[in-house]
Formats: sequence, structure tokens, C-alpha cells
Amino acid sequence: MMSSKTLLNMFIGRRRFLKISVQAALCSAFPVSALASIDRLSAPKRNLFLFNTHTGEKLDVCYYARGLYQSEALEEINNIFRDYRTGEIRPIRKELLNLLHSISKKLDRPTRFHIISGYRSPETNAELRKKSKYVAKNSLHIQGEAVDIRIPDYDTRWLRKVCVTLNAGGVGYYRKSDFVHVDVGPVRHWQI
Repeated sequence: MMSSKTLLNMFIGRRRFLKISVQAALCSAFPVSALASIDRLSAPKRNLFLFNTHTGEKLDVCYYARGLYQSEALEEINNIFRDYRTGEIRPIRKELLNLLHSISKKLDRPTRFHIISGYRSPETNAELRKKSKYVAKNSLHIQGEAVDIRIPDYDTRWLRKVCVTLNAGGVGYYRKSDFVHVDVGPVRHWQI
């Protein structure tokens, strides 16, 4: 008589064998779609940990799982990135979220991004331009393609260096204001 542990091991072995057999059959019949399906199911999750410095809102969210962007999570992200002056919400580009995720992975530590400025309405951007010569007329913030960030207990000079190494868009270092601007526009770097 077999023990329950032996039976369980046999069952797991058979299940694994059947799963591999089905995947192999699918791959031979539909190689591209089967492989894409397997790849999608094994795709790692992408999480972001966000804090809006103006509203005090926090968000820990998985925005990408099983090969798909999560629509509810994207809505929550759009909300926390909103123009806090007007309350206006616009979609934030997925490429920008992926850039933040890449920064977090590069830092190899849990990263809570403090959002200094996310989406900006055209009206807010125009007002900020009146106060500072460093605000671009056609800022990528208006397009949902830029964010100004800092990370608690992490030197913004080092954060800037990490962002530059990704070579994924614009990186601006604002030393006096103690934040780093990142965007998914053309690759360029500046310091103010």
C-alpha cells in the first residue's frame, strides 16, 4: 500500500507531465500563439508604490499582470497623478509607468516614488511658466508623459544618475528643489 505522500508525488508528476504534453502539442499546432500565451502567463507583475506630496495620497498598485495592463489600477494611477491644482485627470502614458518600474528595479529596493508633479493641465502649465523660465511651453507633463519625483532617504543626485543610465527619455535634475524630472520623450539630460 502506497503512502499518501507517494500518491501526491505521483499525482503532481502526472499533472506536470500532462501540462507539458499539452503545451508541446499546442506549440506544434500553433507555435506563435501558444508561445505568446505561455509567455504572457509567465510575465512578471509590475508594481508601483506612489505618494502624492501635495494631496498626501498613497497608492500601492499592481498595474501589469499576466501580460496585461490592469484597467482599474491605471485609473487609480491617473487619479494620483492628477493636476492637484485643478483636479483634472488625464491618462498617464504606460511607457512612463514602465520607466518608473525600471527605475525601481534598477535601484533593487522597495521604492516609494514621491510625485512632485505629474499631469499638468495646460492652464496650470501656463501659470507655472509665468513663475519660472524652466517650465517648457509644451511640457510633456501636459501629455501625461512626464513626472517629477524624489525617493525618501535616497539622494536625488544618485537618483538622477540611475535614471540617466536607463537611456529611456528626458532626465532633469533640479538640485535646489530636490527632485528629478523623468519623461518618455527624446533622450536628453539637464541640470538646474
